[in-house]
Amino acid sequence: MIKATGERTIKDLCISELLKLNDDEKKNITTHGTIYNIRDMGDFVFIILRKVNGLIQCVYDKTGSEEEKLALKEENAVRITGDVYDEPRAVNGIEIRVKELTLISCAKNDLPFSINKKRLNIALENEMAIRPVVLRNEHRRSIFKLQEGIVRGFRKYLEMNDFTEIFTPKIVSAGAEGGANIFKLEYFGKKAFLAQSPQFYKQMLIPIYERVFEIGPVFRAEKHDTARHLNEYISVDFEMGFINDFYDIINMETGMLKYTLNYLKDNYEPFIEKINAQIPEITEIPCVKFRDAKEMISKKYNRKIKDPYDLEPEEERLISELFKEEYGSEFVFVTHYPVKKRPFYAMDDPENEKFTLSFDLLFRGMEITTGGQRIHDYDTQVEKMKAKGLNPDDFTSYLMLHKHGCPPHGGLGMGLERFLMKLIDEKNIRSASMFPRDTLRLVP
Repeated sequence: MIKATGERTIKDLCISELLKLNDDEKKNITTHGTIYNIRDMGDFVFIILRKVNGLIQCVYDKTGSEEEKLALKEENAVRITGDVYDEPRAVNGIEIRVKELTLISCAKNDLPFSINKKRLNIALENEMAIRPVVLRNEHRRSIFKLQEGIVRGFRKYLEMNDFTEIFTPKIVSAGAEGGANIFKLEYFGKKAFLAQSPQFYKQMLIPIYERVFEIGPVFRAEKHDTARHLNEYISVDFEMGFINDFYDIINMETGMLKYTLNYLKDNYEPFIEKINAQIPEITEIPCVKFRDAKEMISKKYNRKIKDPYDLEPEEERLISELFKEEYGSEFVFVTHYPVKKRPFYAMDDPENEKFTLSFDLLFRGMEITTGGQRIHDYDTQVEKMKAKGLNPDDFTSYLMLHKHGCPPHGGLGMGLERFLMKLIDEKNIRSASMFPRDTLRLVP
């Protein structure tokens, strides 16, 4: 009988373990990987292995067996035994001189293009069709290691600040945002929708946990085919109770971003270097009211204000440009958006009820976060629903929150792909989504 103990049974070393070996431990090590590149030097061959967290250089003497030589093909999975030597010119500063090479799995077909170039010269639409192969490229692979680091940084910071991680339904009976941009589906004879946001659920949990967050997919049936829209994306949401005002939310996000960018620099430097990402420094993030921001760029760039209720993409770019130039910040919070453009749960500004206690965060010319203070009083919330043309009876479970008592609270939602896109200076959001979903794409 075989019994699982939870102990590690694969003795092959990973890169971090290879780098920690002392001189006595460097003989006859075993590791595995996928052959990423082969460089034939005549009497010997450089084999570059792709491993979990990067590449490792191996040197293979051609005096090996014919069986070993036949294994030398890109994308073959192999196991290697050999000795580790310091080599400053090699990736990670070491190389393995191969004594034994074993084929684990053979690639049936050759790759459709050379995967091991620093930059792939492939049109984005063509790339999307063969995404499982493209992601093997080190540049592409590094993008999503950086995405992993962002999520880890966010999660660690929120946990340190007493947030409870939650997991909310993605099949719902009503949309959190309303409007036509919601996916409809049949659910055992009932009408249902894909969740646009975890908004209602995270608010419902404020009296229970006080601070909650979720990092997960949301769905928008927008028929946009632009460089900044996806129909499924990852939303980073948090909600916090007992706030004094919505600046408490702004400060929490600022702290989260500071922590996460430093976390990336401390833990993901090899991947940052591979994609030449410029990680910004944050000391503080300026805040500007929506109306003031509109007027500032109208004056500075001699630009007529066309939409008094929302920011156009070009205005987002110009506001970011202005604040980068005049305040040295690549981030800027735009606050106090008009009531007309904010959802029914946004709290009105008591000083001017045409505006809300809400904000967007712009980063390098694009909105990446929307947040604000929510209405926590039952009568106020019902009145606002009616003013927006909504029937409170359609929101019975949501209004339990208000009926049975809830502290002042607020929160935000950030688009992970937009943040990553701007961090790595890509022009199209599909480059920051592992397997993007847009109006035309359901595969891979």
